[in-house]
Amino acid sequence: MSEPLVARMRNFGTTIFAEMSALATRTGAINLGQGFPDADGPPAMLEAAVESIRSGGNQYPPGPGLPELREAVAAERAERYGLAYDPATEVYVTVGATEAIATTILALAEAGDEVIVFEPFYDSYAATIALAGAVRRPVTLRPDGGRFTFDPDELRAAVGPRTRLILVNSPHNPAGTVFTREELETIAAVCREHDLVAVTDEVYEYLTFDATEHIPLASLEGMRERTVAISSAGKTFSVTGWKTGWVTAPAPYVRAVQTVKQFMTYTSSAPYQRAVAYALGNELPWVEELRKSLEAKRDRLISGLETAGFTTFRPQGTYFVQADIRPLGFTDGFELARALPEKAGVVAIPSQVFYDDAEAGRPFVRFAFCKREDVIDQAVERLARLR
Repeated sequence: MSEPLVARMRNFGTTIFAEMSALATRTGAINLGQGFPDADGPPAMLEAAVESIRSGGNQYPPGPGLPELREAVAAERAERYGLAYDPATEVYVTVGATEAIATTILALAEAGDEVIVFEPFYDSYAATIALAGAVRRPVTLRPDGGRFTFDPDELRAAVGPRTRLILVNSPHNPAGTVFTREELETIAAVCREHDLVAVTDEVYEYLTFDATEHIPLASLEGMRERTVAISSAGKTFSVTGWKTGWVTAPAPYVRAVQTVKQFMTYTSSAPYQRAVAYALGNELPWVEELRKSLEAKRDRLISGLETAGFTTFRPQGTYFVQADIRPLGFTDGFELARALPEKAGVVAIPSQVFYDDAEAGRPFVRFAFCKREDVIDQAVERLARLR
């Protein structure tokens, strides 16, 4: 029997997250690989979901999402960033940010169109671009001054006659970079010059550290009308399993996304949507405490990793620390990640799986710090064995 999977997806097997989480379960290792918190979100938000279920809010919500959630997203975008969106036509609810990214790319990229991505990139980006029959054009983020950034000339060189979209993730997973205003202005200038549409993955927008400011690309001159902005509740409120995300964009782009999504999942959980609407209006002080907690946990993990012999890059946002393995005498992150559960009883993610240029990512592994302090302490104690 011939291979049943379509050719464009044959390079995509089980995700690295499933592989490494299964390895953690099999070996009993501490899982600092997959980025999910080990504590739930604000209790009042959880209770709002329960109350919605008990009060009969369990049938299909409107395809674009519950009006109260779209209104809450629009209100928060306006208050936080000064960006005005019509909740009726310019806000659209999705099954998490991953679906929002997938439906946006499927809606806007024709077969053969090119999509610029900054590598390392979240693994769903590559799969979605392949599903669309489009071509990814990576621009590599490289270490510079303790953080990862891009060369503006490499970004400009990546643009060709078939370039249609540029996918921008800031705060960036897995590099931890929060793009500066100068970096974003460079991206915006390329978009304006070449008439590109920007798709922005901003799921970690509230989780930045050291007083680093998250600046939405849509807030820059001439960018609101060419930006599809994506965020979600999962990381903001520590409910990754709720899979409640949204798109904010000019109405023609929202209609395009809706045209695709309505034939996929159509809509998503009404009780969670109602609870997230409540949280956006009432639980942002809880999110600020979460941010402070994560900043302290980041510092705790970095200290332990450096004591164990890694070189680390101090993330400006997200859940993750990139660590250079070469000071410990290792050269291949994939080999180390697969051996680490046996060597030290800890699971990490090899960063090279997020690159087209595997050599650029080979010396790095990614550790998650969205865990309890005692879990982090136990993990770094185990990692000290590597010395």
